[in-house]
Amino acid sequence: MSTGPGGTATALPTLVASERLLLPLWGAPEVAAIRGEETARPAGWHPDFPRRDDVDAASLWVEGDVWGPRSIVRGVTTLGSIGFFGPPQEAEDGIAETEVGFGLVQEACGWGFATEALRALLACTDAAGVRVRASVAPENARSLRVLAKVGFTQLRGSDEDGHLVMARPLP
Repeated sequence: MSTGPGGTATALPTLVASERLLLPLWGAPEVAAIRGEETARPAGWHPDFPRRDDVDAASLWVEGDVWGPRSIVRGVTTLGSIGFFGPPQEAEDGIAETEVGFGLVQEACGWGFATEALRALLACTDAAGVRVRASVAPENARSLRVLAKVGFTQLRGSDEDGHLVMARPLP
């Protein structure tokens, strides 16, 4: 396990599981397929996966980085992605912090999958002593509800794109 600012443990498992979901870390084959570098479509991908946001997340992928993008898989079907925008960095208050992003194909929305996936990852970040923030468009009511359900209570204003920046305090 690696150590972050202030000696905080910062390693995450390569596979995170919840009651209904698996959140496997992306590897080179998944990233190549998401980027469209492979001609064969992987079995198990929902017909609407990857979404534009998934392709964007693939640009953040670094081999072996456990803070990178992951699939959201129910049964054998990949429904979306979730992950961090890189390893934690020390925030102004000295606490290790990273930003999370998540999204699902339209058909998977409304079933609680995003909330469940985010809760599973947050259990890992809590254990590692890492605070998490998220940026969300103010009109994205679904994501705002998900963030509220899992404890993102600190509103930090907006970023340069006009997205609300929210944080979840460490327990």
